[in-house]
Amino acid sequence: MNRSGQQSRRLIHSLVYKKPNFLDTRQFNGVIVGKLDGKVAVITGGSTGMALAGAKLFVEEGAYVFIQARRQDVLDDAVTLIGRNVTAVQGDAADVDDLDRLYDTVKREKGSLDVLWASAGRGEPAVLGEITEEQFHRAFWLNARGTLFTVQKALPLINDNGSIFMTGSNASLGAFPGWSLYAGSKAVQQAWARVWLNELRDRKIRVNVLTPGQVATTKQEELFDEATKAAFESLIPRGKMGRPEEIATVALFLASDDSSYVNGLELVTDGGTTAI
Repeated sequence: MNRSGQQSRRLIHSLVYKKPNFLDTRQFNGVIVGKLDGKVAVITGGSTGMALAGAKLFVEEGAYVFIQARRQDVLDDAVTLIGRNVTAVQGDAADVDDLDRLYDTVKREKGSLDVLWASAGRGEPAVLGEITEEQFHRAFWLNARGTLFTVQKALPLINDNGSIFMTGSNASLGAFPGWSLYAGSKAVQQAWARVWLNELRDRKIRVNVLTPGQVATTKQEELFDEATKAAFESLIPRGKMGRPEEIATVALFLASDDSSYVNGLELVTDGGTTAI
């Protein structure tokens, strides 16, 4: 083999067989730069589960992150876990005064933001014929109303070319008995994403929905007994719940420039549950 052929073979080998490094994504002048280097992100519901895993990953990728949640003790634990470049703001994402306080903190400390992940939400089973007004209020107050005002109140601070995404649920895509109330409170997000991207097109702000399936979190452990967990796992092709870290990597994609041509999408991340 001539020299040119050897060089071509080495090049092909390096492209095909090089081990990927998902965190050390880019280098400039030998300096590793994360996918969110210099960005400011806000994550509601960011003290536990997949949102916490996302906050941790965002910081590892160079972002400064503000997380909001209702319980101060859980927020304190989250800050300790993340370790650096994070500010916790106690509050309820369904409370407009708490949202004002969150964004006042962002403006005071950083001036603006680049990424908004509206992830605060709640769910409880409720069978048609037995749904109470209180259950309806709890679901739509946070999942729908809270998400809307989380986004709306961020608009004065979010930079042009920013990324907004909301946490949906594959309950809105499947026909899971007992979960119609939760499904309905999450289904509004797909409609909002399509309309809002059109309203924000002059600012080139992207709006998407991250729709996870069953993910092993502390909250899920509170909601599901072993029989319910086994029933849900039987619907997942791999037979195993997702991990918060698996959702976090998808959130990173939507937050970063990797998804610069992705807009108005519902990105379903449920292991294929609703695909079969």
